[in-house]
Amino acid sequence: MKQSERTQSSSAYDDDTPLARELADLAARRRALESAEVRLPESTRIITISNQKGGVGKTTSTVNLAAALASAGARVLVVDLDPQGNASTALGVPHSADVASIYDVIIEGAPLADVVQRSPESKKLTCAPSTIHLAGAEIELVSQVAREHRLRTAIEGYLAAVEKKPHFVLIDCPPSLGLLTINAFTAAHEVLIPIQCEYYALEGLSQLLGSVRMIQTHLNPELRVSTILLTMYDGRTRLSQQVAEEVREHFPTEVLGTVIPRSVRVSEAPSFGQTVIAYDGQSAGAVAYREAAVELMQRGAQPARAGRSE
Repeated sequence: MKQSERTQSSSAYDDDTPLARELADLAARRRALESAEVRLPESTRIITISNQKGGVGKTTSTVNLAAALASAGARVLVVDLDPQGNASTALGVPHSADVASIYDVIIEGAPLADVVQRSPESKKLTCAPSTIHLAGAEIELVSQVAREHRLRTAIEGYLAAVEKKPHFVLIDCPPSLGLLTINAFTAAHEVLIPIQCEYYALEGLSQLLGSVRMIQTHLNPELRVSTILLTMYDGRTRLSQQVAEEVREHFPTEVLGTVIPRSVRVSEAPSFGQTVIAYDGQSAGAVAYREAAVELMQRGAQPARAGRSE
């Protein structure tokens, strides 16, 4: 075989490898995102991200969706209601013990506007940080007046006071059903549930849905499970595919078409105080979160071109 024929044959073979196909698919998805039509809601969408099962990518999804929404032109406020403060860390927002935080809002009645900080990632991305003080808030809330409604009251006051209202408020919950999570459910319009594509994925989900029904009955009749996001997806395994199929079978209208793959870049980003959108915006994980954000926005109202700011 001539050298030119061998080179041509090798090139054709390389273009058909799994890696080459994966890279070509990723490039096509990036191009599609550049021209994607998104919808900015006319009124603020308040979404609680919750799953009582730990390790499902709850905080990771909160901050990366927030950054992806901001990169697409939406104003986003993240309320870090988890005492661990991981969302605050990932957004690059200071949250040491002496920083004004969501604790001051819920326990002391401080205005939410007094604790909101801008993330260094984007002028459209803000955060109400958590501090270590929030760890004792569950106990302190027990004796508070209107203890289940304190976050809702604070958010309503904030939206009434600010000139440019956020298009999205994303509330990151602790992985338990205590008074903090109840406050998040009471304040929100929607619940977004991340579900990992692994064994026992649906474990505890019935308990979470029962909690949502309880909140609907007694505290917030407008609350609904609007979105389910499949995370930690590994397309090479039959297990991930089976879990995805099972979740879509049970929740055909709630599950986003986008799945979030297992990604080293997504795991690395928080250690640099960044979301994956800022850390490596061209990676597969970042592209997936941007696609999920576009899909979430397209469930809104007013059409706009991706990337346009108001």
